[in-house]
Parts: sequence; structure tokens; C-alpha cells
Amino acid sequence: MKIFTKGGFVLTTITNDRTIINEVTINAPLHLVWYAWTISERVSEWFAPETVIEAIEGGAYELYFIPGNKTGMNTKGCKIVKMVDEKELRFTWKGPDQFESIMNIENELTTVNVSFEPVDTKTTKVIIEHTGFKEDDNWKEAFEWHQVAWSGVLSSLKSALEKGEGSLCCQPVK
Repeated sequence: MKIFTKGGFVLTTITNDRTIINEVTINAPLHLVWYAWTISERVSEWFAPETVIEAIEGGAYELYFIPGNKTGMNTKGCKIVKMVDEKELRFTWKGPDQFESIMNIENELTTVNVSFEPVDTKTTKVIIEHTGFKEDDNWKEAFEWHQVAWSGVLSSLKSALEKGEGSLCCQPVK
């Protein structure tokens, strides 16, 4: 278990084989945190600048990290696998372009599960579990990259909801 302190809050990263688990506690009510993950306009405030979110099982969960670019740096084709209102959101995931050859093969995508737990009426805990990373060495760099990326994602979410200042993460290097 790794515990990081960043910006006055604790991010915990637990790695069990090939699963990344990250969590953060956000000073915002459960319904606002839920909407931040399930409404396109809200997701684009803290995760990716362009999104297509269809908040139903089988609906799209597509993030476009370069607006207008439908061929690279995106999760085009990813779908919501499970959705339990204000409790759980699970969707398939594609890695960034540098991991395309191992992570973006249809029917072999990794999966992200986001759990939502109310701490009290004004505070919510968000837990991300990213599964499906393979054991071989080709996946090592992708696994490590996503560990860092999910910490950034949750930091941006927390900042967006608490301060109105999300910082879009996973932006390509120019």
C-alpha cells in the first residue's frame, strides 16, 4: 500500500497483482460526485475536454483528450458495463496511444469500476478499481502509467468539485 498526501488530502494506492485501486474523499454531496462522472458536460470539466457519456448500461463512456481528434488519445468505443445509481459505475477502458497495441484490442479491454460511498451528507468517498492488466512485461509500463494517471484524475475531480478548478489530466505532451 502506498499513501500519498497531495494538496491537503490523502490518496491511497493499493496494488494487488494487476489491479490499481485508488480512492479519495471529496467534500461534496454524493449526488454531485455522481453527476461529475455521469454527465458529459461535468466530466469534461475535470477529466477530458470532450466526452460522450450515455449514462445507461451499454451506453458510451468515451473521453477525447484532444478535442476533435477521433483517432488518437481517446476511449472511443468504450461502454458502461454496469451502473447502479449513486453507488457504482463500471466501464471499459482504452489506454493512451503509447499502449494502443496492448490495451486497445476489442474484447480484451481493461475495466474501470468507480464506487461511491457517502461519508456524511456533505462528503463522498470515491474508489477506483482498474482491472485487466496482464502479467507480462509489455504491460508493466502501462500499469505504472495508469497508477500515476488515476491519482491525477482523482486530484482533478476533487479540485473541480471543491474549488471549481479541475485540471484536465492525461493531456498529450506537445
